[in-house]
Amino acid sequence: MTSSVPQRLWSVTRFLAVCTVVVTTLTWASPLHSAPLRLSVGTGGAGGVYHVYGSGLAQVTEARQDTWITALTTAASVENNLRVADGTLDVAFTLSDVAALAVEGKKPFERPLPISAIARLYDNHTHVVVRADSPVEEIADLAGGSVSVGSAGSGTEMMADRLLELSGLRVSPIGEVPSPDGEVERLQLSIGDSARALEEGRVDAFVWSGGIPTEAVGELAERLPIRLLDLASHVPALTEQYGEYFTELPVPAGTYANVPAVRTIGVPSLLVVNSAMPEYQAEEFTRLLFEFQADLVEIHPVALHLHPRSAISTLPVPLHPGAVDYYRSVKYANDRPPPEAVKASPGVEPSDALAPVLGP
Repeated sequence: MTSSVPQRLWSVTRFLAVCTVVVTTLTWASPLHSAPLRLSVGTGGAGGVYHVYGSGLAQVTEARQDTWITALTTAASVENNLRVADGTLDVAFTLSDVAALAVEGKKPFERPLPISAIARLYDNHTHVVVRADSPVEEIADLAGGSVSVGSAGSGTEMMADRLLELSGLRVSPIGEVPSPDGEVERLQLSIGDSARALEEGRVDAFVWSGGIPTEAVGELAERLPIRLLDLASHVPALTEQYGEYFTELPVPAGTYANVPAVRTIGVPSLLVVNSAMPEYQAEEFTRLLFEFQADLVEIHPVALHLHPRSAISTLPVPLHPGAVDYYRSVKYANDRPPPEAVKASPGVEPSDALAPVLGP
């Protein structure tokens, strides 16, 4: 009789031990869900690729019950970095050269901003769009005319102003007719308004920096014969003055209806967050990008360029530690970069860039 109590206790102990093993196994097999993900994403103007990409991300994640992503229309790069820093946006699209100025605290930013990167997405193509029958062959030919430089607070505006300066053009005083001796009227219009202004003859050209094809430019080409200026000659000067963010990229024939192929300026696009974002949020958002990549490709083909090997190439903007956790988890599963993957940074292969970012 006295031996039955220890036996029952031993049986209970074994039962509890077995339960512990089972629960642990199931937990590893089906990890507990993290906290719900509620994020606002700053995109850009309607008709641009940032807007399409961000809106698409919100759309394709709707089915996830623990995820709420809201895409917001903004002026793009400069505004986006400022709003991520002050907490009015959680995530934002930006040109890499603008984000570099943000983390360094250089103009147009007044101080270093707490910005970290989630991923390098694709390369933007700088467009300078004119009518097909325009006499303008290079930016300097716009002297005495008018040009839309993009929305105030956009990366397009920054690129446009740099190109005008490199071409020796000065902005005419507001309200005055620009002198044909090196002056140009400068308008700040969104991509949609820029396209309409060119169609209506209110500007002689407009500048746009975005992925290809850009919806607003494509729709304009269907209504009005247009062409793009060749910008390859400006790449060396941009690189010398502003850093190694600029490359010569083609806009192939057929990208836009009846628009011939040209060489243009490429600048990487990044997704950035505040450096104080919790690591689990940054890691989960990074995972979402890749989890829903196939769905995003159906919305816009630039999503094809997303790959773990090129995505980590965000310097001098540091990767967020949560994003690093994600890339570390997949670095061996994605050991071979895709054919279209761009170099990690000028002179650095993506494989070389893995070591300092992710470690051995």
